[in-house]
Amino acid sequence: MRRLLPDPGPTTVSEQLETYRPWEEPHQDRPFVAMNFVATVDGRATIEGRSGPIGSDTDTAMLARLRTRFDAVMIGAGTMRTERYGRLAAKPETRERRERAGLAAEPLMVLVSGRLDLPWDAPLFTEEGGRVLVFTATEAEPPEVAASMQVVRHEGAVNLTEALRHLRREQGVRALISEGGPHLHDQMQADGLVDDLFLTIAPKLSGGEAPRIIEGPLPGVVDLELAWLLEEEGELFARYRRP
Repeated sequence: MRRLLPDPGPTTVSEQLETYRPWEEPHQDRPFVAMNFVATVDGRATIEGRSGPIGSDTDTAMLARLRTRFDAVMIGAGTMRTERYGRLAAKPETRERRERAGLAAEPLMVLVSGRLDLPWDAPLFTEEGGRVLVFTATEAEPPEVAASMQVVRHEGAVNLTEALRHLRREQGVRALISEGGPHLHDQMQADGLVDDLFLTIAPKLSGGEAPRIIEGPLPGVVDLELAWLLEEEGELFARYRRP
């Protein structure tokens, strides 16, 4: 891997993220928020309905290492149904890496699901040891799960601004990374809640009607600053910052 910007030269995923400490930059009323996506050159965020086939093993390593730099990971219900997440810090070395950085050994997994339409048989729920918080707008009760789970209810629809305020004030979350999907990204960007955008651009073309990393309209054009750009075998790893 090589760093193209700034300070061109050789680097690695772990070296590049070693000094990235988003938990040191929380806002007063919400966590520092980053989004992470992978896309094809033609801008598609999925191939055959999933993001996994787009990126390389290095992209997977970037995703895994990014998770060790945040207090919490957020996804929408659609992403959970498609990807069927498991526990985020099951490996002892992952937990140790987080603790060395001054974070809790187990990140908080945050789900946004208006109707609690979730795959309750997914490993995230069936395995013990994980921590899960679900924001929902339904009065329905979730089933019993093995993971430690809390449910926070909003009236009418989940209000992401209020959700982030709750995470900061009630859960002590200083930094949160969201892994999608595109509709959650729409809402986060539209509400001005995103500080960093990590985007992997894979050297692939897919075409078709697959979603982009943002599907809905925004109130206006959002300007971004390029904080760094890495490259490995034609795959680009960018970190954009919202001024």
